[in-house]
Amino acid sequence: KRAGLDYWHHLDITYYDDLEDFYSKNPEAKVYYFSTKSNHVYTDITYPETVFIMFGKETKGLPEELLQANPDTCVRIPMRDGLRSLNLSNSAAIAVYEVLRQRNFEGMQVEGQLARLSWD
Repeated sequence: KRAGLDYWHHLDITYYDDLEDFYSKNPEAKVYYFSTKSNHVYTDITYPETVFIMFGKETKGLPEELLQANPDTCVRIPMRDGLRSLNLSNSAAIAVYEVLRQRNFEGMQVEGQLARLSWD
């Protein structure tokens, strides 16, 4: 809840009981699975118009069987040798903003304005 601050009313959140429930309700879903075990870098993908990005728990990631069944849609965020991974909220932010960047940040404010300074 803390991460969402006062933006929760801008979200459309759907909860699923488990992976089976997700796939049964989204049979045509194009899913990209973020994992440190992938050989594909997340920026090498052209994300489709309708896309789901999936992450596992920080402690153990997504199930190995899921990754093995979907090797072409598993992607990773590059990390330095010896480091495990970024935390989940940082990883999700990186992934979401890559999808938004590829869409030229459509519908988003892309320019800001500095406050005028008074030298009086």
